[in-house]
Amino acid sequence: MTTGLASPDRAVVAQHLREAYMEIFPAPGIAAKLAALERGAYVAVTCSPARGPEATLALSRELVEAGFRVVPHVAARSVRDRQHLREIMSTIEALGIESLFVPGGDRAEPVGRYRTALELLRDISDIGHRLRYVGVAAHPEGHPLADEATLLAELERKQEHANYLVTQLCFDAPALGDWLARVRERGITLPAWIGLPGVIERAQLLRTSLRIGVGDSLRFLKRQARSAARLMSAAVYRPDALLESLAPIAANPAYGVAGYHLFCFNQIEATESWRREMLGVLE
Repeated sequence: MTTGLASPDRAVVAQHLREAYMEIFPAPGIAAKLAALERGAYVAVTCSPARGPEATLALSRELVEAGFRVVPHVAARSVRDRQHLREIMSTIEALGIESLFVPGGDRAEPVGRYRTALELLRDISDIGHRLRYVGVAAHPEGHPLADEATLLAELERKQEHANYLVTQLCFDAPALGDWLARVRERGITLPAWIGLPGVIERAQLLRTSLRIGVGDSLRFLKRQARSAARLMSAAVYRPDALLESLAPIAANPAYGVAGYHLFCFNQIEATESWRREMLGVLE
């Protein structure tokens, strides 16, 4: 449990935890689990490679009607064409959603014309929208399909169409800090939401994965062996130590950290209980 943080760092970490939001993926019964969260909380809904944007938007509608502020993911490789994109954007606008997250997606082959997030972002901008926030993915520990120079160049181009980024899971605070420094030196100023694992019960994670498909629940862990090893090495993973090691980075304005994006793997109650517990310690 984090208790030894210096006062300025402590205050920033507490603020970021108050404003943290969770990522969930569409699954049977998931909406009921959100009763653990405060109404009005932000919730990100992933885009399943198997189910596509339609499942994301269906769950998003349900959550909006329940009083949550929803951030749907629309994966580029799951969008067929410009007309499909228009339909998706029309639904998002009708729901009054203010924030959208655009990853490339994890389909081995795209369903249509879009292969990268940048391609989709350009068409979203061209079509026009009323969104306040558009987010993109960032990869502090690299990506199996591209080297860092390519990733940074792509992120720089995405900046024209987005106004925040979310980092993939990274359990190495110094590595994340070094990456953020390189990003800022390159002139990329997008506020960074740090991808932080929630409280993960290994057995529950495996049961969930088997129920809805490993490709959905462990979509990026398949690509990040170190992250998978960390989450699976103990019966229950808690991010206390990682939160503490990230505190100086989060509190340093030069890094441009906006807050925490919690990867809870649909273990909402456990992660929300941890978040409130940590706030009780920090405040």
